[in-house]
Amino acid sequence: MAMVILTLNCGSSSAKYQVYDWDNKEVLANGVVERIGIEGSCITHKAKGNKTEIKSACPTHKEAIELILNTITDKEIGVIPDMSVIKAVGHRVLHGGDKFTKSVLITPEVLETFRSVVDLGPLHMPANIMGIEAAQKVMPNVPHCAIMDTAWHQTMPEETFMYAVPREWYTKHAARRYGFHGTSFLYTAKRAAVLLGKEPKDTNLIICHIGNGSSMCAVKNGQCYDTSMGITPLEGLIMGTRSGDVDPALPFYIMRKTGMSPEEMDKALNKKSGCLGITEKYSDRRDIEIAAANGDKLCQLCIEMEALRIKKYVGAYMAELGHVDAIVFTAGVGERGPITRGKSLSGLENYGIKIDAQKNEWSFTGNAETCISADDSKTKIFVIPTDEELVMTEDAFALMQGTYDIHISLTFGIQFKNAGNLFLLTFISIISGSSSFFSKPSENVPPVFLLAYL
Repeated sequence: MAMVILTLNCGSSSAKYQVYDWDNKEVLANGVVERIGIEGSCITHKAKGNKTEIKSACPTHKEAIELILNTITDKEIGVIPDMSVIKAVGHRVLHGGDKFTKSVLITPEVLETFRSVVDLGPLHMPANIMGIEAAQKVMPNVPHCAIMDTAWHQTMPEETFMYAVPREWYTKHAARRYGFHGTSFLYTAKRAAVLLGKEPKDTNLIICHIGNGSSMCAVKNGQCYDTSMGITPLEGLIMGTRSGDVDPALPFYIMRKTGMSPEEMDKALNKKSGCLGITEKYSDRRDIEIAAANGDKLCQLCIEMEALRIKKYVGAYMAELGHVDAIVFTAGVGERGPITRGKSLSGLENYGIKIDAQKNEWSFTGNAETCISADDSKTKIFVIPTDEELVMTEDAFALMQGTYDIHISLTFGIQFKNAGNLFLLTFISIISGSSSFFSKPSENVPPVFLLAYL
């Protein structure tokens, strides 16, 4: 294996990884450590056609990274003999402030810059930095690449990225909308264009990245036009522990009433709000849906509030774009949450958006690209499992080769990726009684298959 690339994607409560054999274009292993900092954390490791789940306490991302490295080198379930076979590591980095507009090779100076903007991403940046430091310690002699989550959004025009605040806040302190989940938006935007049978430049999309951290993106002519997160990942949608949009005066009001410090308020809005704040118990949507089904009123309220917030952004982005070719759901909840998807798009039939309830219910695995819109929907509705790791791998390789450029000028391998790795379960179309269950936008685009659990 001449060229094996490891990617690490550390989110606020999860850490995804992928081991990729570049020469053979083969994923050797991938997996995720979930519920970091939450009771019941575990790693799900997929390799050699097998899936292994191991429960292991991960109070911080440091333990999660150690668990990943131990797993991929394990004699029984691992895929490499030791870390020396890794030739490059790609790291997802949430925020580069105004210093970076695209992926870069990590130097001590670059890492120091990341530390200087931790306050802009308090949930993710410490995890990103911890992942980089842990990997560099084990693999000090290989290039480490930072794939910027904000790079995708650099095409936003001034009227969407500027805030209506004193101009000097921008000129002196770079206060503006940056946006996040850019790697995921890049992947799903490119894939949606393939499923539509169009060039990226000819597509208008609304992409809903719904997970513990959630954001949306309005894609105009294949480029980011607007996004729901702002200078930090706190703005926008209701998330696992983040409030999303609130009256800017609310924090000041509560601080006066309670005596909370700015640091305490920052922690409250980022780590104690969102779904956790509403339910007083849960940040994980799986827990919330179970409790709601059992009659928990606060969990039922949480589901309705989150869906309504998504719907409001759909409406706003429709107005901005004028014409929308497709709405895309991705990330953990977006890929596996038919309840959230259904409630978010309900009542939009008069606007040409009509979800098929049965298709939506069947699309819950997170392993297949599916079309869940009704046959007579003017706007397509796709569920596209994101593959941030593959984008990161492509960026890391291009950085090593000196061929890297911004996404507008690059043609990614994912734009030619077909659905051959997905399994066609023909019984589903038989059960549905409709041959149109699987999407086939054009003769040149392979069918979109649904992989269901049996």
